[in-house]
Amino acid sequence: MTTERSGPTTPAGRALAPDLARGFMLLFIALANSHYFLRGSHVFGGFPQGGSAVDSATTWTISTFVDGRAFPMFGLLFGYGVAHIVRRQAASRPRDVRRLLWRRGLALIVIGTAHAMLLYVGDILAAYGVLLLAGAWMVRWKDRWLLLTALLFLVLVSLPSDGSSAVSADPPDPSMLPPSLGTMFTARMEVAPVVALLGPIGFLCPLAVGLWAGRRRILEEPERYRTLLRITAAVGITIAVLGAQPAALMAAGVVDVPGGEALEVIGPLHDAAGVLGGFGYAALVALVATRVASRQGRVVSAIAAVGRRSMTCYLAQSVVWAVTFTPFLLNLSGTLTVATTALLATATWFATVLLADWMQRRGRRGPFEVLVRRVTYGGAVWPRLASTTCSAADIPDRRAHQRS
Repeated sequence: MTTERSGPTTPAGRALAPDLARGFMLLFIALANSHYFLRGSHVFGGFPQGGSAVDSATTWTISTFVDGRAFPMFGLLFGYGVAHIVRRQAASRPRDVRRLLWRRGLALIVIGTAHAMLLYVGDILAAYGVLLLAGAWMVRWKDRWLLLTALLFLVLVSLPSDGSSAVSADPPDPSMLPPSLGTMFTARMEVAPVVALLGPIGFLCPLAVGLWAGRRRILEEPERYRTLLRITAAVGITIAVLGAQPAALMAAGVVDVPGGEALEVIGPLHDAAGVLGGFGYAALVALVATRVASRQGRVVSAIAAVGRRSMTCYLAQSVVWAVTFTPFLLNLSGTLTVATTALLATATWFATVLLADWMQRRGRRGPFEVLVRRVTYGGAVWPRLASTTCSAADIPDRRAHQRS
């Protein structure tokens, strides 16, 4: 018989699959976020056009497998983690559980707002915080209402719209590439609240599915749900790849860009297929985790360590983007290509893997994870680790106002 505890998860209580998924997908987050900083004479889907054949191949790959595909997985993991928190509060009153979740949400909003103003206007932490303020009421919903809500918002994302960044021709604006400190703050004061308040709309489907999956411990007990995970991985990733092709081929310059009415269908198709792809990625990583859990090597442990420090590693990525692309710093947004930016994103993620592995071997949590736990639970935060085993979700990311 197991006993639920009311504090945060101890290091020894963590499951491998969520941490491994979050750690690996932070590579996709780096690839998805960094190319939106690039300037060019013509931009489509956040990719400068007219580059080399390598740039076109890189563009197709990112648009097909990355853009709009990683954030739904993180949304699912976020909901999964909330379900995990609620389960550990089984002995508490519903009002006390809501207050705990609201404290966590407020901490995310404060950190995310500072992040958006100082480093990266596409911050998603504040959007997760806003989502948690509302989602605290969803944790008591019955399963059918969670799944109906997920279906409703998936349909909403699928409706024709001209707001999809997958087919946008807009170049990076001053909030992304501010020419001065003054412009940085004034422009971001207008954009950051929009991201925080509208971003949750795109996350409600993954959040609801994550709450449902978390109640069943699907990622913690993947052996019991192997068939479901296999079907989800195969169907979800297949739909994501096929649904991305119209936008991906246009972004890569393989086919011509049609008129506005066609784009209003193609963009939402790319985004909605990506939601299912995110679920497929999460299922695939859970299946991989069942194979490597009993024989974790150094690589698996290091990537899982990133997942345990996902917020810290995500914020570390933003430091690199700010230094590299900001016009009054290195100002490389007009110099780097899609391919070289992808290399930079991969190198940045690899650096966070080394950092997280170093922290893991020295028994240290990520500083921002400790901060959020301190606000949420008070003093019981376990700032030093006692084990190298892993768990359910903390904080992810993505650029909401560009890939909703």
